[in-house]
Formats: sequence, structure tokens, C-alpha cells
Amino acid sequence: MPSLSWTTARRYYQRNAARWVFKRPRLVRPDRPLISFTFDDFPRTALIAGGAILSRVGVSATYYVSLGLLGKDSPSGPICVRDDLSAVLEQGHELGCHTFSHCHSWETDQVSFEASIIQNSVALKKLIPGADFKSLSYPISEPRPMTKWKAGSRFLCCRAGGQTFNSGTADLNQLAAFFLERSRDGIRSIKELIDANSEERGWTILATHDICPNPSPYGCTPEFFNEVVEYAVKSGARILPVARAVEVLAGGDSGK
Repeated sequence: MPSLSWTTARRYYQRNAARWVFKRPRLVRPDRPLISFTFDDFPRTALIAGGAILSRVGVSATYYVSLGLLGKDSPSGPICVRDDLSAVLEQGHELGCHTFSHCHSWETDQVSFEASIIQNSVALKKLIPGADFKSLSYPISEPRPMTKWKAGSRFLCCRAGGQTFNSGTADLNQLAAFFLERSRDGIRSIKELIDANSEERGWTILATHDICPNPSPYGCTPEFFNEVVEYAVKSGARILPVARAVEVLAGGDSGK
């Protein structure tokens, strides 16, 4: 059995190995701070409940989908079905790539990971002709360095974790995100993050999975999510899907 120090060192390496290489720098200094809401795996409740909350305040999100899981059950509840994909686009949201098979971003070799990205894109075009993925969310963990390099060449940006926001110079190949469920027993840390984002004029990417009264360990309740959304709106930030936020940073979209 590995020693605690070795296990800790290995986890640290896994979390940080890709952060220092294959960067694609982007200055984050918009006219107004940016916030993006994202849902990983795209469980149906993320649209049914989460989408309804977002719709009430007139904002859109990014739904990261693994089309190999379409219609199946998962730890975060039933995954979206074909009609949900169309509904996301019709409501002005973004569909993002989460690999076809929900590949573990560290345990999967780079060749297999890239093949799953391609497979997901092909599947999307068959289901919705003309549709395409512009951004990726790395499933489960931070990526391998070579995975980051290959994935970064295919998308406007790739989102990871990190429990912080993006400011100064961000890495479009490994953007930071904050998972809401890790603070669902205390919303104060999320509000403090949004406040800091406003002060720095940065870009906060908020992530979660299911939105339901009895959420999985990876999701949160509608009441909690609604409070976060309302606070984000009151902060004065532009709330945009991930790909549109990148376009704003590039100067190609004035946002909302």
C-alpha cells in the first residue's frame, strides 16, 4: 500500500502537471466582469429545473454532454435525451463537449481521449445537423499534459476545476471553475467569490451537475441554485455561456 506522502504527492502532480505546459494565454479584463454557469454530464434536471431558473432572469448557460451516455442513468440522475439537446439550443444555451464516453481526463491515454472527442462531435452532427461544440469540459479530473495539448487545439477553450475564478492572464486550454456543490452547505464562499470576481473584473465559471430537491453529491437544490443565480445577476456581471464569454474577451462580441 502506498504511503500517505506518496499518495499526496501523486495527487498533487495529477492536479497540477498540465497547468504549467501547453498554455494558451488570454487576457481577462472585460469592461464588466463575466460569469458563466455550466452543467457537467447534462443530467435532465440541469435543464428542467436549472434551465427554468436561468430563463426567469433571461440568461443562458453551457451544458457539457457525453453523447455516449444519452438517455442513460448516472450518479447525478437520468442523462439528457435527444429532445433536450434541441431545447438547449432553442433556449439560447451552449452545448459543450464532455467526450463521448465521459473519459477520465487523467486515466485515459491521450489518443483514446482525442478519439472520444471526435466521436462526440460526429454524434452531435448526426443528431443535430450543423451543430458543433466550441468548448470542452474535462471529465472527472484535471487533464494529462498531452491531453490538454490535443484538446486545446480543437476548441475555443477547455474548462477544468480549481475552485477559483479566472483573472489577469487565463489559460484557455485549462480554465478554472468553481463547483457549486462543494459549498452547498454554506453559500457565503460563493458570494465572496462573485464579489472578488467583480473587484478584479474577472471571469467566474460556476459548475455543477443535477438540480433537484434531493440532489446527488454532485448537484444542488433548486433553492440553492436560484440564490446563486440571483446573486450573480445582482453583481452586475455579464452572464454568458462559455464560448460567448471567450468571444467577449477576444473583442468579437459585446455580450449582454
